[in-house]
Order: sequence, then C-alpha cells, then structure tokens
Amino acid sequence: MSRCPGWEALDVLEAAPDGPVAFCADLSPAGLLAAYRAGVYPFPASDEYTRALNEVVFADQVQEGRIRLVGELLADPFAVSWWSPDPRPVLPVSATHLSRSLARRLRNRLPWSTSLDRGFERVVRECRGDRVPLWLTEELIASLIRLHELGHAHSVEVWEDGDLVGGVFGLRVGSVFSMDSMFFRRPGASKVAVSDLAARFAQAGGELLDAQRDSPHVRDLGCILLPREQYVRHLRRTARDTLPMPTATLPARRLAQPAASR
Repeated sequence: MSRCPGWEALDVLEAAPDGPVAFCADLSPAGLLAAYRAGVYPFPASDEYTRALNEVVFADQVQEGRIRLVGELLADPFAVSWWSPDPRPVLPVSATHLSRSLARRLRNRLPWSTSLDRGFERVVRECRGDRVPLWLTEELIASLIRLHELGHAHSVEVWEDGDLVGGVFGLRVGSVFSMDSMFFRRPGASKVAVSDLAARFAQAGGELLDAQRDSPHVRDLGCILLPREQYVRHLRRTARDTLPMPTATLPARRLAQPAASR
C-alpha cells in the first residue's frame, strides 16, 4: 500500500488513464483546492453501496500501490475517489463558439442575460438536482461554497426575465477553469453559460476551460482532447490566479457577435 502525505506529492502522470488515481476522504476547502491544482477532481460515493463497490473493485490496486491513498487516514478513504483522465477534454477560450442556430436565436432578441457569481449556490444546487449518481454531496457543496467565498470557485448564470434558466460552475486554477457541472432549463442555456464563462475568463487572462470528463456533450461544445502530461504541465506553469473576471450582468446576445467585438 502506498500513501502520499498530500496532493503535492502525488504524481498523476504515473497513474492509469481511465480509473481513479487516488482515494482520499478529505473534502475540506484546502484539500479540494490542492487537488485541483494537482490536476485531480473528486467523485464522492453517493451511498454506502457505492463506497463498498469502490473498495471491492479497487482494493487490490490500492494494496499494490497502483492507486494511492492521500493524506491522513482519519476517515474511510473509499468514500471519495479522485480522477485525472488521460487525455483531458479542454476548451481553449479563444476557440469557443455557439452553433449557428443558437447564435441566430440570440440575435433575434432572445431575452437572456448573463452574470458572474450572482447565484453560486443556486447554480450548484440546480446542477445537483435529481442526478444519479449524486456526487454533489452536502459536504462537497459546503466546501465549494467556502471556496467561492474565498474567490476560487465561480459560477456563470443565464437569466430570462429574472428566472435562472442555465449555468455552469467550477474552480479556477491560474489560467485553467475546471468546470464541475452545468445545467439548463431552456435549450441552449448551458452552452451560453460556457460561452460567457470563456469570454469573461479570457478577459482575466484565462486560457483553458477544463471539462473534466469526455462525452458527446462536451465534444459538442468544441472541446479537444489534451494529453494529461500537457494539461498538468499547464497547471503547474500557471497555478495561481491573476486578474479577476468581470462580474457585470450583460446581454447574452453579445456572445453571437465575433469575439473581437464583444
């Protein structure tokens, strides 16, 4: 069995590309931020069955040292698995674009506006919803809210006549924004949220939006697959935040214009 004292000692480049790279029960704000800076994100077990399944499936790999235990063993480590896929789906902020049909709807006066950090907890809880598995546990949500209060976690909201119809949230690590989840209550609203996030992040010197897990949905957003080594190298090069993102509430139709004129 191999244990790391902290995330800074974990070399994710040695880990398997398509499974958990570590187990660690620490979901504290400091632990969460350190993990994201190492290129790792959490997937808490939603119930005792999932926790037990983690132990049954992965205990041998933990015992052999192929999956590491991180931090002090003050709680059951199999309650939270941590992931760092190889390759990693990312979206360069300069390459974001809306589909022609969605851009046309915005230009035709679709009454949407966007904001930053106007409803962080609301966005997180909308993303949680009734999804299965329920990885956004109350403990994780509490740490995300604290990281938001500390300026590390952010949300973009999409509004229609005062109603929240879409959004995205995640953590910023230097020039990378790791998107944890998104939701929509109107078709296209989550895509508008990501496009708005890219525009605001670019103004703050950001370079990449990290979609964490590959899927047809994130490919549809325009994500490309980046080798994990390149992704981690990028994180290490720009691990600290610089300029703040603009927070003003803005008309969403500006996102249908060429990037240079937004």
